[in-house]
Amino acid sequence: MTCDADGVTIMMTILVRIRHALAPLAFLAMLSVVLQADAQPINENAPVSPDASAVKEQTLLQEESRIQGRIDIPGRRASVLIQPAGRTWDHFHETTLHWFGAIALFGTIVLLALGYLVLGKLRFSKRSGIKIRRFTPFERFSHWLTAVSFVVLGITGLNITFGKLLLLPIIGAEAFSAFSQAAKYVHNFLSFSFMIGLCLIVVLWFKDNIPKMVDIEWFKQGAGYIKSKHAPAGRFNAGEKMVYWLALAAGIAVIGSGLLLLFPFYGTNILEMQIAQVIHAIISILFIALILGHIYMGTLGMEGAFEAMGTGEVDLNWAAEHHDLWLAEALAKERSAEPLGQPTPAPAK
Repeated sequence: MTCDADGVTIMMTILVRIRHALAPLAFLAMLSVVLQADAQPINENAPVSPDASAVKEQTLLQEESRIQGRIDIPGRRASVLIQPAGRTWDHFHETTLHWFGAIALFGTIVLLALGYLVLGKLRFSKRSGIKIRRFTPFERFSHWLTAVSFVVLGITGLNITFGKLLLLPIIGAEAFSAFSQAAKYVHNFLSFSFMIGLCLIVVLWFKDNIPKMVDIEWFKQGAGYIKSKHAPAGRFNAGEKMVYWLALAAGIAVIGSGLLLLFPFYGTNILEMQIAQVIHAIISILFIALILGHIYMGTLGMEGAFEAMGTGEVDLNWAAEHHDLWLAEALAKERSAEPLGQPTPAPAK
């Protein structure tokens, strides 16, 4: 054991002496490198490039679309200094939406005009002089509450998109500013009456708009446009049911996105608000195009259709040609409610 300990001690002593011997040599080697670097000749006439080690401008421009920046303040919204998605949103709002809206709305108007020129007004054979109630006063109130609210919302909403392009050059900056400010408040507050009206319509007419097999037959028989065929329908035909369900889906989308815009930054950030605005704008334009077709069918497109919502009553023959299944049910209810011996109205031949 003593021999082993003496051997270890001797080895440690040798290693220490080797380290002490090599340390000066390492220092001299480093000093030689430094002296050689200092001995390099300096060209005093060589141009100085202060940005030689800086990031190139082109490199920064390539990264511009991804640069994000925030500042150190508590406000979640105000602390956003640079947001790349804002450039995309701005291009959509100022360019893409203009083209999309113009094509969708103007295209719808052109198609409806061509349809009127080619097909004309859908008329029924002969007035019987007998009226039957189609809608109750409360149903008509709900419809017109929703319709008037929608028209005003459409006009004030389109002003946000097209006002600067179409209205501003006509009425001038001062009048346009006053109109736009008023339109903004009208748009915000009238949205609640639209929501109420839409909810009423959904409740009142939900069961009458459930798709049935007769709706397929309605399409097969030419939707009422082929005189030699009869298209059967209940209280609402397949076309009206399509408008109902599309309007319901669009209404939910515009109401949901509109509430986010009406109460900004309640649980949303700037990017989510931009997405809500894009959804609101696109769905609103498609909604307006859909309702343009609905208005056309209720006025120019079909004889006697406006009377249903205007007075609540329709001619008996109109009901027999366009909603025969509903008419049969309505007459059956009237027969069951009438005293014995009371005459029942019948369609004129």
